[in-house]
Amino acid sequence: MNLILYTKTGCPWCVEVLSIFKKKGVVFEERDCRKNEKFLVELQERSGQLLTPTLDCDGELLADSDAKAITEFLTQKGHPSFI
Repeated sequence: MNLILYTKTGCPWCVEVLSIFKKKGVVFEERDCRKNEKFLVELQERSGQLLTPTLDCDGELLADSDAKAITEFLTQKGHPSFI
């Protein structure tokens, strides 16, 4: 399962998701939209919005989310860290 998490430095919802991912040992790529404007443009083009955290799971986007929704989404997808 390929995971990309679009974040923004200082976003409390992003911090919460990052903390859960770290605790569970989730392998993912973080794309901080404040550190690299290219990621912000990519986020807007792919999701139609600029809000984070946004998760890309094998090309399926969960936009403007939170830790609870991301956890539920990955559980439903059968991600090994959330079984």
